[in-house]
Amino acid sequence: MRNALASSAQSLLTLPRSTKRFVAVSVDASVCVLTVWFAFYLRLGEFVSLSGAPFRAVIAALVFALPIFIVFGLYRAIFRYSGWPALMTVAQACGVYGLIYAAIFTAVGIEGVPRTVGLIQPLLLLLVVGGSRALARYWLGGLYQSQLKTADSSKVLIYGAGDAGRQLAGAFGSASKMQVVGFIDDDEKLQGRVLNGLTIYPPDDLLNLVNTLHISDVLLALPSITRKRRNEILNQMLQAKVSVRTLPSVSELVEGKVSTSDLRELDIEDLLGRDPVEPDAALLQKNITGKVVLVTGAGGSIGSELCRQIMLGKPTTLLLVEQSEFVLYNVHQELIALNEKQPIDVVPLLGSVCDAERMKTIIGSWQPDTIFHAAAYKHVPLVEHNPVEGIRNNVFGTLMLARTAANFQVKDFVLISTDKAVRPTNIMGASKRLAEMILQALDDSRRKEVEGFTTRFSMVRFGNVLGSSGSVVPKFRRQISDGGPITLTHKEIERYFMTIPEAAQLVIQAGSMAEGGDVFVLDMGQPVKIFDLAKRMIELSGLILRDEENPEGDIEIEIIGLRPGEKLYEELLIGDDPSPTRHERIMQAKEEVISWAELEPKLAELTEALVSQDVAEIKRLLVQLVAGYTPAQVTVDWITTAKNDSLLGDIEH
Repeated sequence: MRNALASSAQSLLTLPRSTKRFVAVSVDASVCVLTVWFAFYLRLGEFVSLSGAPFRAVIAALVFALPIFIVFGLYRAIFRYSGWPALMTVAQACGVYGLIYAAIFTAVGIEGVPRTVGLIQPLLLLLVVGGSRALARYWLGGLYQSQLKTADSSKVLIYGAGDAGRQLAGAFGSASKMQVVGFIDDDEKLQGRVLNGLTIYPPDDLLNLVNTLHISDVLLALPSITRKRRNEILNQMLQAKVSVRTLPSVSELVEGKVSTSDLRELDIEDLLGRDPVEPDAALLQKNITGKVVLVTGAGGSIGSELCRQIMLGKPTTLLLVEQSEFVLYNVHQELIALNEKQPIDVVPLLGSVCDAERMKTIIGSWQPDTIFHAAAYKHVPLVEHNPVEGIRNNVFGTLMLARTAANFQVKDFVLISTDKAVRPTNIMGASKRLAEMILQALDDSRRKEVEGFTTRFSMVRFGNVLGSSGSVVPKFRRQISDGGPITLTHKEIERYFMTIPEAAQLVIQAGSMAEGGDVFVLDMGQPVKIFDLAKRMIELSGLILRDEENPEGDIEIEIIGLRPGEKLYEELLIGDDPSPTRHERIMQAKEEVISWAELEPKLAELTEALVSQDVAEIKRLLVQLVAGYTPAQVTVDWITTAKNDSLLGDIEH
């Protein structure tokens, strides 16, 4: 019965508008006849033949009702949208009709027609016509909205018929823009069965299902699987050309029911990440628990995550040093929210690591036990264009902060370094390597010269972190969303990647193993070709790479050339044969140490070059100091370029 009603409604909705109006007028005409007939029955107690006087009552109903309904616009309304205003219009039209009809058959009177028929019939007509509009709205409107919803909604499959998959399917209500049409599951025992009215398919059917069911998205409801297994599943989906979204891992999901709000776009961790290694609790707590900890660059990607991880270690005080007011405010507010149940004093401190007096005041006032020095200019092209400030901040800011820490007998000083410090081709990398060398030299010389020297200097070197402010991943996702193209500097460029939380945890653990002058290197896994990453992001968005093989594809990858100071491949070690540590993902590099006596005069020369802003001299000194530094032949410093342009203009004039 229900299917028959739906079928008839479907047929009616597809009729031309003029035909629909004719049907409506015909229905109302029939209603006029029936209500007159029934009015006679209610008055006389028996059905009469519609001839003679009753026939005249029928003709009068048709002659007056239909024109009045037309004038009041009852046939211009779309019945499936009829609401309270439409019913009020019906009442007004029937009211006008009732006055005319009652005036003729009740007030004046017609022989053979009982006077009460003039009152009963208009009331019956109001009820039946109003009811027909309400029925049309319910019958046609409900089906029409259902059709619109079905047409507009994306058809999706849920990968995983476990508890998370079932809860996720149940979370898609009638208002959802997604329509779940089935499950996919690896379990052969479940395949072919029906769960909540939805068939469970094997993964091998995905490509066929995408074509036959017009699937636009696949939702991964597999929160407990490893990243390795997740990557295997994602590889199966590449040919299906569907957009993939996922639920977070079990550790990220709040206890309770899974909802559609838990769905998120695939993160870079899902594409490149690896399963994290359980941290060593003793190493995490050694330099933090019950201590005063200072983090420079506390509002940056690594600095802010270090602060989050440090909070979990329960220090007595956490000092946030940051020169940007905006990011300092943000990270402070976040940490306050995390600190509701912990008696940790979180102190936001504005200041630059290059401001010696400010750093002395801060370190002298709180006497921190541990300093994590994350403040640095890290964006390669920007530092290449602004070398003086890059070196002033990265090199001499580190030197000043390290000396201050040693003078106040800070126990541990951990520098956040970078893989770009290894055989650098840019000033940023060279400045970070020089900062490493300064700490190595200070540690070596002070231990030899100063009795009771307590500060342990160490460095932790790693590659790109996923999701940082300079990461390519947010940029690629934004470019895909905008329809492309994805801009890439070189087709062969490779980078190491690590998640920010994993990097921060490993930095803390590495610093706890320091004995003084240590250069720790984090195991970054295998390097990733950025072109392959971009291609995979396109494919997992349900789109096609536009290239020579697919000229009609969706998103193009445009090669724009290497930026100033950028190189194709990054390295983590200057020498070979790193030593293992007690943590499987932390190695210790064996690298040459330059003595402070040899380094100090060169730093004095570098200071003079900074004061005079002589970029050529700065590069010459960096070549002497930093092993393997090969600077670009062309100077792209904005100041030098502006001066040269001005001089050229004077000569021409």
